[in-house]
Amino acid sequence: MILIDPPAWPAWDRVWSHLVSDESLEELHAFAKANNIPTRGFDRDHYDVPSDRYEDLIKAGATPVPSRELVRRLIAAGLRHRKGT
Repeated sequence: MILIDPPAWPAWDRVWSHLVSDESLEELHAFAKANNIPTRGFDRDHYDVPSDRYEDLIKAGATPVPSRELVRRLIAAGLRHRKGT
């Protein structure tokens, strides 16, 4: 399942969401490609996506979840990659 958390992460004069899969990186990359998310937005286990894409990605099938739920499901799936690992 593709998950997205609310835009809450400020950087580069914008606010960002995280887009993940709780099934596989292949699923995540396929969803990102189908929705024109640039590969430069991928960071180890998620894509950073700007707030102006949030509603569009939900309409495309991403499930909105709180940030803590997103991380919990990423860890449970064995897909979490922390910095330095």
